[in-house]
Amino acid sequence: VLNLNNIKYLVGDEKISKFSTVPYEKNICNFLSEVSKNLFNNKAAISYPDVITFAFWCRKQNIEKYKSKFLSKDLRLGLGLTFHITPSNIPTNFAYSLIFGLITGNSNIVKVPSKEFKQIYLICDALNKVLLLKKFRNIKKMIKIVKYSTNDKFTQDISKISDARLIWGGDETINKIRSFKTKERTVDLAFADRYSFSVINSDEIMKLNQKQISDLITNFYNDTYLVDQNACSSPRLVVWFGKKIKSAREKFWKNLQKKIVNKYDMPEIASIDKFNELCKNIIEFSNIKQLERYDNYIYTVMLKNLEKDHNNIKSKWGFFYEYETNNLKKISKYINKKYQTLSYFGFKKDFFKD
Repeated sequence: VLNLNNIKYLVGDEKISKFSTVPYEKNICNFLSEVSKNLFNNKAAISYPDVITFAFWCRKQNIEKYKSKFLSKDLRLGLGLTFHITPSNIPTNFAYSLIFGLITGNSNIVKVPSKEFKQIYLICDALNKVLLLKKFRNIKKMIKIVKYSTNDKFTQDISKISDARLIWGGDETINKIRSFKTKERTVDLAFADRYSFSVINSDEIMKLNQKQISDLITNFYNDTYLVDQNACSSPRLVVWFGKKIKSAREKFWKNLQKKIVNKYDMPEIASIDKFNELCKNIIEFSNIKQLERYDNYIYTVMLKNLEKDHNNIKSKWGFFYEYETNNLKKISKYINKKYQTLSYFGFKKDFFKD
């Protein structure tokens, strides 16, 4: 790890390359396959579900699937140098952003979170080991992974020479980065604050046997607790439909609690943050119908209505808002362009499409 002016190079060095290749170039696809194998063979990596998910994602079969959808008779090349400014709250996001830069034929400078995440070092270690192979020396020129906390000058300098920037973060961060000077034809792709919610059919929950409820809880846990509710697709609001809401809620949250006790290593700060958020809700909201706690693992706040704008609520660590209705029109008032994903259970997709 080099440290130049507070810039740590986790992969690569300060020499910048700006060349392009064709998308899904054969050697790049082979490189990703080798990285996947390296992570699967690393005992330390196996203990991190998000790292293994990444390893599974970049295996040869999956990359080939993406390639088959991308194939075109047109001759295409990457834009050149892509600068990735990745979010501070998802340890493995930087790796996915890098891979998309590589498979679309670009050289990449990737800024990882300044927070200490073991997952970052595990993935960078795998990248460095595979890049030692002679057959991947050209790819080595296409990857720079840097870590720094506050260094606007470095961000500005790289922005000036970038052909594209992928900016992940809150609205404030994106607006600041956009204020930095770029080339006239630099392409910016911004991934701003987004929110998601779930809709659950209580009647269908009550039909589930223990194996089925366990599978559902695992899926919900993976969407939320694996990333501390920080992912854009992590639900913050759970909308309950049907006639058996009271019993379904009890069945759902209690089974989730059991899962969390066995699987989730809750940071100490989570307890403080969640309790502070609960107090803030009590003080500021007149829209609360009911509050519940399942030990310190789950907080739920049942809302009286969705008329009020709750888009500024940023709950995490297992803090969920709830709402009861059988009227989709009431939910539609809640949705705006900040909303990304609706996850659901106990419905056919056409119900929402219609």
